[in-house]
Amino acid sequence: MLIKELRMKKILIVEDDKDISSELKALLDNSGYEADVLEAFDNVKEAIVASGADLVLLDINIPYMNGEMVLQQLRQVSDIPVIMVTSRDSETDEVLSMSYGADDYITKPYNPTILLLRINAIFKRLESRQTNATYRGLTILPQKGVIRYKTSDIENADGSVSGVGDTSEKEILLTKNEMTIFMYLLSKKDTIVSRDELMTELWNNEEYLNDNALTVNISRLRARLKDIGYDDAIETRKGQGYILV
Repeated sequence: MLIKELRMKKILIVEDDKDISSELKALLDNSGYEADVLEAFDNVKEAIVASGADLVLLDINIPYMNGEMVLQQLRQVSDIPVIMVTSRDSETDEVLSMSYGADDYITKPYNPTILLLRINAIFKRLESRQTNATYRGLTILPQKGVIRYKTSDIENADGSVSGVGDTSEKEILLTKNEMTIFMYLLSKKDTIVSRDELMTELWNNEEYLNDNALTVNISRLRARLKDIGYDDAIETRKGQGYILV
């Protein structure tokens, strides 16, 4: 199933160790990806942009310029997903990589199954951002930050309809943070999501919020949903987190 879903995705390997890059290429090719290995390291950022890859495995220790600096420059021109790969088990490297915009971080020697699962998770996250979704009569357009609704289609949590007969379509706009939170809760519908999970999801989307800012964004999202008749959508479970019902 994993291979079928991810077939045709192109992954660029930026690794100067020939043995490791060959091993990675074989693993990815055998898992249904199209894997390419970067051969020259004098213009890595430009090569990544020109590659047309869907995701990059970027080693920190490469010639000419370390991978963290490459990532920092890359983020000025591209939001291509990047997993940093390194032999150094350093919290500093991980923090720097994530702050520069890495989507994930893995150390060598890596577990092949873990690496494939992390790649899969990134592609699924990207797909969820690009795919329209529905929730209790609402149409959600993540890419546009829009929720479309008709007051005649408002559904209560128990499935009953409480619209007022207006069939015209309306829409509300969510901020990027509000949409990220809403889509993550929707992906876990009827399941309790902890605040730590939401913070991690926002971090993965390059939105670095503190705990107070998360509270503010949850409150604003609730207010927007309440404005269109969905005041019961997000429940707080004390000491556990939130649940979309």
